[in-house]
Amino acid sequence: MGIPFLLDTNFFIEAYRVSYPFDVVPSFWIKVKELAEQGKIISIDKVKKELLQNKDELSDWIIDNLPEVFFKDTSSVVPNYAKLTGWVYSKSGQYSQPAISEFLDADEADAWLIAYGMTYGNQIVTHETSNPNSRKRVMLPDAANPFDVTCIKTIDLFRALAVKI
Repeated sequence: MGIPFLLDTNFFIEAYRVSYPFDVVPSFWIKVKELAEQGKIISIDKVKKELLQNKDELSDWIIDNLPEVFFKDTSSVVPNYAKLTGWVYSKSGQYSQPAISEFLDADEADAWLIAYGMTYGNQIVTHETSNPNSRKRVMLPDAANPFDVTCIKTIDLFRALAVKI
């Protein structure tokens, strides 16, 4: 098995709210559970925390369906998180201070996802899109790119894994 794909919080939220609701596309969620159990997809502790903030049907599904090992501890990626922090601060001429502060908030998953991808070579599955001219928000793909961490969409994940739902 290759390096697992790393899922952003919005992979789950977008699927749940918009693209693949439980009642309309249950096969999507069955496939996500299967891929998680096979170790083909993973996420991190920060994403889990974000997902469980809301007590809703999605958080219940996360608790009931994803294996405990799905959400990886991020303590091992601190050195790369520090590199990413340095890069973001070097962009203070581009990004506003609130944008930098939000991106580097220890409870926000984006920077930790990138650091995890830097450390272990994972591609990140996210719905965020690049916006290199943004001043108000550090977009995950724009921060990942300088560190050779690739960001892909859900459909790209399914194609890479030859998944049909």
